[in-house]
Amino acid sequence: MGPIRTCILTLGVALALPAAAKLPPLSEEAKAKAAETAARTAWSNKVADYKLCLSMERVAAKYRADQQAAGKEVKPATPTPACVDPGPFVPPAPQS
Repeated sequence: MGPIRTCILTLGVALALPAAAKLPPLSEEAKAKAAETAARTAWSNKVADYKLCLSMERVAAKYRADQQAAGKEVKPATPTPACVDPGPFVPPAPQS
């Protein structure tokens, strides 16, 4: 029963592949929606990075304060850039 099942599965895949290759192209509306979704995802990632940066700064400030209270001097090994707020989401301009 194993070889018959494999043969039927292979035949089904072989018949389905040409049908999948003949899909119509995306409409302009679908392309615009996909572009907006990609832009919103990129913006969401920037917001997540910003929030992570803020939380890391809070942890570092607390650590420095605790070390200073203990009488130890703490200097950062490497300078870090300031956190950058991505601002509100702005959808991409529609293309003509």
